[in-house]
Amino acid sequence: AAPFRVVDAFSRIVRLGEGLASTGVLSEAAMARTLDALKVCAEKIAAHRVAGARSIATEACRRASNCAEFMARVESETGIALEIITAKEEARLVVAGCAPLLDPRIPYALVFDIGGGSTELVWLAVADGVPRIIDSQSLPHGVVTLSDRYGGREVSEATYAAMVAEIDAALRNVEERQGIASRIAQGEVQMLGSSGTVTTLAAVHLKLRRYSRRRVDGAVLRFDDLRRASRRLAAQSHDERVSNPCIGAERADLVLAGCAILEAICRLWPVGRLRVADRGIREGILLGLV
Repeated sequence: AAPFRVVDAFSRIVRLGEGLASTGVLSEAAMARTLDALKVCAEKIAAHRVAGARSIATEACRRASNCAEFMARVESETGIALEIITAKEEARLVVAGCAPLLDPRIPYALVFDIGGGSTELVWLAVADGVPRIIDSQSLPHGVVTLSDRYGGREVSEATYAAMVAEIDAALRNVEERQGIASRIAQGEVQMLGSSGTVTTLAAVHLKLRRYSRRRVDGAVLRFDDLRRASRRLAAQSHDERVSNPCIGAERADLVLAGCAILEAICRLWPVGRLRVADRGIREGILLGLV
């Protein structure tokens, strides 16, 4: 059991990195959306009289040239002092948050988190249930940055294939460094995915009428099921994806980029089944604070 009990939670997709790849800066609209969400967080922090907090920023802030100004605005308007964490620290937090879902009987684990601005990939040794990071890679491709470049509303088969190919090329050096595929062939690898993409696909596969963390967190999906769910979404129009209660307007134009990233991972490393984590960085931070 977790050493903490969740009394309140809040999540909103703000697309802070929208347009960042082409301009190099955080846009005014993206910063405004993020400030709105952070004001809600600040109200909750005040209402609960929070004693200790850690507020982190990831890939969008690592890459934006105007991030210092944005962070100053956040602090003056909300009182929240953000720290930008490195990709290595981000990987460590994802692993810490997801560790309870790892199977101690399988010696290696591939853990990934598909974010908005980047995808974190971590290769672990699992001994006595204690994960040790062997290697990690941060790909500068996330669902927002990929959707920005390829378009997410109408995605043709050719566009989808191009996204998969681009991610595949970015993953190759991890495979070359670590020889993960040969470990998979020996049945020594488990795979764990944390992110909106995998939790959404799990909900679509389970045909949930509304999203349920209890049903999704820890669920095991076969690659065939993931592929079917991805294909089902790819065949739908943007409006049909919006009308799916587990996707909605917020994710409808991002989910196919996530499917493409996931497909590239599953194709290169055919573990055959994926454990889904509706947890990650936040839980990693909480465990560190506790």
